[in-house]
Amino acid sequence: MSDPLLTAFDAQLPTYEALRDAAVAHTASLITEAGLNIHHVTGRVKKRASLGDKLRRKPGRYGALADVTDLVAARVITYFESDVGLVARLLEEHHTIDWDNSMDKSKMHDPDRFGYLGVHYVVEVTPQTPGLAAFAGLKFEVQIRSILQHAWAEIEHDLGYKNREAIPREVQRRFYRLAGLLEMADEEFMALHRLSRDYAATLPQRVAEAPDSVFIDAASMTHLLGLPPVRDLDEAVAQALQVPLLTGWPDPERPQRLAQLLHYVGVHSVGALHKELRRHHAEVVCFASTLLPTLRETWTPAGGARPGTSVVHYGLLRACVNPALNPHEIVNLLDLRGVLSSEHLVKAVQNAYECAVASRGPEAAPQPLQPAVSAGPEDETPTPPALERRLTSD
Repeated sequence: MSDPLLTAFDAQLPTYEALRDAAVAHTASLITEAGLNIHHVTGRVKKRASLGDKLRRKPGRYGALADVTDLVAARVITYFESDVGLVARLLEEHHTIDWDNSMDKSKMHDPDRFGYLGVHYVVEVTPQTPGLAAFAGLKFEVQIRSILQHAWAEIEHDLGYKNREAIPREVQRRFYRLAGLLEMADEEFMALHRLSRDYAATLPQRVAEAPDSVFIDAASMTHLLGLPPVRDLDEAVAQALQVPLLTGWPDPERPQRLAQLLHYVGVHSVGALHKELRRHHAEVVCFASTLLPTLRETWTPAGGARPGTSVVHYGLLRACVNPALNPHEIVNLLDLRGVLSSEHLVKAVQNAYECAVASRGPEAAPQPLQPAVSAGPEDETPTPPALERRLTSD
């Protein structure tokens, strides 16, 4: 004989599926509007077999389908454990919470607690809830976990351990150790996040006051693309080519590629880059205006010169005077494969370099870097050979 609650569930299944979709959309919208960066939001409707099992295990507990508060659930997975609390407070501000059926398991501080758990809130939908008013009177659960909390919960579920008593004593200690390791990992990820945020916030001041102490990386390169001398030299190259400088060009990987290029040619600090670009402003413009017209396939589809073009051509010039550098490696670093062959690109650079040297004289090309106040021992670049060694393919 079928349980009347299962029969009612079957009849209302389309409503629960619609509530699931609306709850996910509404929760994601709240998080986006609050400016929080999370991993993802998903939703589910309880499976009929799972509901039936729950009713059998707890006979008489549920008098009506509304008493089962997790028929519909949304799951919010955050990158950091600290964001779990932020999402929880966001739900409290915008929803009526059924506190009798909700649980903030992250506040269970027993030293021997089992598991590594997040926050489970049961939301009561009211007529005033934006986007959910059509489901007034229903409830849905929201589970909020960090990625590591989610990993624990999924593995724990797969192993079939529901509570401490279910775990053989021989393996309990390992579970506690693992829970502690995951908590420590979450804390370290949060610390790294704070350090990265603080690093980005202090970059402008440190670049202005002590550029020699600032290491070239993706973050510092992103900042430098909008400042002189990089920006001024980019504009000079664009003007020489009579094309616009694409200041809003969407390429989030470009700063990282430029940083890798500079490291490869021996420039590791912001101060060293500034000195080199100012010293070789005219040479970079001459070289770029000679090379780029011969490689239109690689840049004209963009409609102009991309930010950092001066850094690219400075790196190519340095490669021309250092036989220890592999030109094909530079092609890889700049992600130039696909449009033209590596051999074609290397030959074009070689010809442009020879033309630039012929027109301006070999003394105009970048010379070996001089020792300076460095961001580390890597800035003490070995002196490259003289200019007579040209860039050639392997």
